[in-house]
Amino acid sequence: MQDAASRLKTLFEQLSGAPLPVRLRAWDGSTAGPPEAPVLVVRNRRALRRLLWKPGELGLARAWVAGDLGVDGDLYAVLDLVAAHVWERDEDARGLADTLRDPEARAAVKGLLKLAGPAVLIPPEPPREEVRTRHLHTRRTDRRAVSHHYDVGNDFYEAVLGPSMVYSCAYWSASDGTTTLEAAQHDKLDLICRKLDLSPGQRLLDVGCGWGSMAVHAAREYGVHVVGVTLSQEQAAYARKRVADEGLTDRVEIRVQDYRDVADGPYDAISSVGMAEHVGADRYLKYAEDLYRLIAPGGRLLNHQISRRPQRDESTYSVDGFIDAYVFPDGELAPIGTTVTQLERAGFEVRDVESLREHYALTLRAWVTNLEARWAHAVALVGPGRARVWRLYMAASALGFERNRLGVNQVLAVRPPEGGAAGLPLRARTWGA
Repeated sequence: MQDAASRLKTLFEQLSGAPLPVRLRAWDGSTAGPPEAPVLVVRNRRALRRLLWKPGELGLARAWVAGDLGVDGDLYAVLDLVAAHVWERDEDARGLADTLRDPEARAAVKGLLKLAGPAVLIPPEPPREEVRTRHLHTRRTDRRAVSHHYDVGNDFYEAVLGPSMVYSCAYWSASDGTTTLEAAQHDKLDLICRKLDLSPGQRLLDVGCGWGSMAVHAAREYGVHVVGVTLSQEQAAYARKRVADEGLTDRVEIRVQDYRDVADGPYDAISSVGMAEHVGADRYLKYAEDLYRLIAPGGRLLNHQISRRPQRDESTYSVDGFIDAYVFPDGELAPIGTTVTQLERAGFEVRDVESLREHYALTLRAWVTNLEARWAHAVALVGPGRARVWRLYMAASALGFERNRLGVNQVLAVRPPEGGAAGLPLRARTWGA
């Protein structure tokens, strides 16, 4: 009788019609697969139950978060191979249904059922880190989604993000490690301030202000008055302390407030960094219209937002199951062209679009390095399941940006004043640097 790893290898190849790309180590200590390949560890039969009850990405994610699956060696290498042989081949629940029309594949599934043991008839409970989402984007559901992701604990975010406490794509001057994460985040904040052409005495609205890094930088370096809004109580408390420590309480106000409830415009400029992904496709035009309402004629908006590749048939788009259930509940990504169109429909004139795709891959790898170096501390803060969620999502996202499955763009837009003069120099791309 074959050992567990050899049987899993045979069953995988029968189901996928492709050679096993990784080396397997099973719960009985057996191994199978290419000797030099990175090792995927199947720690128990429950991993098979999770995959059988939820084939594809979500089943794999549940097994990872619960600790039923692990990696021995390079996580990026395993994820790259899995992406090529599972996600990019669309081996999800619908793909499996097509596969099972083949008699040999049906026989393979029967083999998996037998290998999983009699408990396979009972669906395993999802890990407690998983949340249910409905994509309603009401004020209540948005607060809950933000709390799930951002109220993990400021100590945990400090361990991952480092001293800058900036949770968005940094702006790197070198990819060889000579630029530090903190320097790259400083340069990103300064790039935004220059694109917005901030000057002393202006009013800046920072939508989704996080832990206050943008607000503090703009007030300290450019002399502006800043209102930062967030739905996270923990972020707001942290940001207010930073503002006080910097002696900027006369220039920075941090509010726990929904951007839809901001009513004290007009502002001279608005920054929205890593926030618009939470708005939702159906509400994006209204989001753009709300920002347009809040900005003065001639004022600039800097929208820094993750994007996805467009699909030939956009009606087939579905939110990534793992990200939706474990990382950013109710978050949605749009192609950059859709974002630009919606901003212009709201009345803005889009003046510049800059892709920072490679910069985000570098940023995510730096965050993963931070997390792995502080792994025991992170687990003590949030538990092993949540720590595994973060390691998986950041590493997989880094590969997504590197492989051009994801993008991130800074869109500079202006609310045109009467007469149409946008107020930008003829050669704006220097941004005053």
